[in-house]
Order: sequence, then structure tokens, then C-alpha cells
Amino acid sequence: MKDSIKKSNVRWIVVAVLFFITIINYADRATISLAGPAIAKELNMDSISMGYIFSAFGWSYVVFQLPGGYFLDRFGSKKVYAYSIFFWSLFTLFQGFVGFLTGATAIITLFALRFMVGAAEAPSFPANSRIVAAWFPASERGTASAIFNSAQYAATVFFAPLMGWLIHNFGWHYVFVVMGGLGIAFTLVWNKLIHNPKDHPMINKAEIEYIEQGGGLVDMDQSQKDVCKQEGSNMQCDVDQEKKDVAKQEGPNMHYIKELLRNRMMVGIYVAQYCINAITYFFITWFPVYLVQARGMTILKAGFAASVPAIFGFLGGILGGVISDFLLKKGYSLTVARKVPIVLGMLLSMSMLACNYVDIHWMIIAIMALAFFGKGLGALGWAVNSDTAPKQIAGLSGGLLNTCGNLSSITTPIAIGYIIQSTGSFNGALIYVVVHAFIAIVSYLFVVGEIKRVELK
Repeated sequence: MKDSIKKSNVRWIVVAVLFFITIINYADRATISLAGPAIAKELNMDSISMGYIFSAFGWSYVVFQLPGGYFLDRFGSKKVYAYSIFFWSLFTLFQGFVGFLTGATAIITLFALRFMVGAAEAPSFPANSRIVAAWFPASERGTASAIFNSAQYAATVFFAPLMGWLIHNFGWHYVFVVMGGLGIAFTLVWNKLIHNPKDHPMINKAEIEYIEQGGGLVDMDQSQKDVCKQEGSNMQCDVDQEKKDVAKQEGPNMHYIKELLRNRMMVGIYVAQYCINAITYFFITWFPVYLVQARGMTILKAGFAASVPAIFGFLGGILGGVISDFLLKKGYSLTVARKVPIVLGMLLSMSMLACNYVDIHWMIIAIMALAFFGKGLGALGWAVNSDTAPKQIAGLSGGLLNTCGNLSSITTPIAIGYIIQSTGSFNGALIYVVVHAFIAIVSYLFVVGEIKRVELK
């Protein structure tokens, strides 16, 4: 690798790959929401049954977070993520064949396949955070995290109209086949473009030094033997290699989870992440159904209408990271730089409550767009995780954050299903979501305190 005075910018290629794979990730999660009304009609399911189908992803996604984080720390981000992409795409594709089954068999099979998608996707966001921690200095981490996190909104922008069109013209089965095949193909792109910082064929020494001097954990997945080859063999390298071998045999220490859960700052972050994700899971599960059932839109129209709030969510997601890093570069503390966009964003997301008092379609979409913009602005949980995760267990720490945050992927779809079934209206569902935004604000303002990296005892 030749040195160069001007540093390369490979880290932005890496985050672009994270952005596109996260678009596919969230599109595969959301397939069930647009296909939901057609599936419910064909399989004769009520709101509660649909709530449980929507939640199937969440059960396994939560259960496999900590094992996923463990595997990331043990085997590295590139390898674990590649398997994750392939298998969640394969299980998504298989859902397209559920239509060949009938009755309870079809419902159980659909639940099982959604469950397997959740299990396969479990390492994805901890891996995203882990890769950003390795590839980016602290001053760029908010923007980088916001880019991959904003993909959840871009997924709706890019794929909701396509999925609505496929369902309208060919049937709901084709949505799963198309999305599953796309994910399997992207596995090849991942293996080609993603490497550890010091192993990437396109990077130069100047960029590595820039990342490292800014706090990037460039050696996170690099073997000690490789480091010694670059720096020259000596006795200390042999000693360090022995320590590395012992650590690899033991794997990440799961007892550190207790230490994280005893940390007030981390608990506040986990509670807020749960609440922020509740807003996300309303949008990627029940929102299209809300537009069809409560507002009388066709599935095709709902597909295009759902993309409008998603565009604003995407813009808010990017802006939140940019504002946070701007404040940091202007000399504000990390705590202020991260909390300001989060609190402002959650306040804006509470505006969705106004939808309970209007009936005009364009006004509903406009209000939801403002709410989704706010949710995007405040979705900096993964940037905060990159700032706070102990460097020894970055994957495990991300897994714990995602475990706590995605408990809402179980509770939100089911709770909203029961609210709709018992009241016959979505009004209570919107109140349920808004309360979560308020709790997230309280958590960051009064529980989290100073944001800083946790030092393990």
C-alpha cells in the first residue's frame, strides 16, 4: 500500500454500502406491512392475528441480539454480516410461497418465516455500529451513523411504491420473491467492498492515521499477527498474540452485560431506544394498514402515500447526524451535541396526534411527514452507542442496545392490534405512539446524564 499526502476517502464508500444494505434490511422487514391487507383477506385474519404476525420478526430479532453481538466480537463484522444478509434474504424469498398453503398451516408457516428473518437480521445494526466505530473518527461518527440509520426511511421511499405496484398487478407473493432475490444478490457486493480498515485494498496510510487519531478503532477486527507484520516482529508481539489467542478462545465476556445494565447512562439510553423504536415499528407495520383501513386508500395509493413521510424521515435522519456533528465541531460537548437533535426530534414526532382531528388525506400525510421527520432527526441512538460502547465489547454492547430497543418490535404491533380490535379505531394507537416519544425525551433529559464511553471494571 503506497502512502499518499492526500488521504483517501474509503470510509464513505463503506458507509454507502451500509446504507444500501440497510435499505434492503428494512424493506424486507416492511414487506409484510404493505402485503398485510391482502394477506389478511386471503387468509381470513383479524387485527389481533395480524398484530402477532407483524410481531413474529421482533421475537427472534430480540432473542438473537446478544448472540449476534457475541459472534460479531468473536468472528468479525464482515463474515457474520455476510451470512446474515444471505439468510434473511432467503427466508424473505420463501414467504412468497406461503400462498400455496391454506388455513392455519399458512399462518403458522408465515409466522415461522418472519421469525427466521428476525433471527437472521439480528446482527445487522450492531454490526453497522461496530463498523462505524472502526472506520470513522468521533467527529464524523454522528453523520456516518445517521446515514446508515436513515436507510430505514429510504427503504420506504424506494420500495413502498414498487411493492404497492407488485401487489396491485401481480399479487402479494411477488413482493417477497423480488426482495429476497435482491438481498441474495447484494451479498456479492458486500464481500467485494467491505474489509477491515487496515486490510482494505483501496485505503491509504493517511486515511488510516486520520481515522485512528480521531478515535476510530481501526484494529477492532484485525488479528494481532497482522499488526505485528506491519510494525515489525518482536517479543511484545508474541506476548500480545498469546493474550489475543486466549481472549479468542474465551470469547467476549457475557458478564459485562450486568455492568452495562448497572450503568445509569446506559439504562437511560436503552429506555429511550425502546421508545424511539416504537415509533419506527408503527410506521413499518401498521401505518400502511392505517392508510387503507382507517383512511380508505387503496393499497396502490397507500404505497405511494407512505413514501412521502418516509422522504421526510430520511431528510430528518441525515440532518440529525449533521447537526450533531456540527455542534461537536463548534466546541459543544458530546452530551449537548447528541441530545439536542434527539429531544427536538421527539417533540416533532408527537405532532402525529393531530391526525386524530383531521380527515383530509393530504393533511394526514403532511402531519405524518412532520412526525416522521422528527423521528428521523432524533434517531441518534446508534451514534450514541458508538460513543459509549466499551471498545472490548462493541458488538455485544450494540446487541444489548438493539435487544432493549427492539422489544418494541414485539410489543408495538401486538398492542396496536389489541387497541384497534377493542376500540374499532386507530386513535388510541396514535396516542400509544406519542406517549413513547414523550418518555424518550424524559429519559435523555433526566436519566442519561453525561454521554461518555463506558470503561469496563
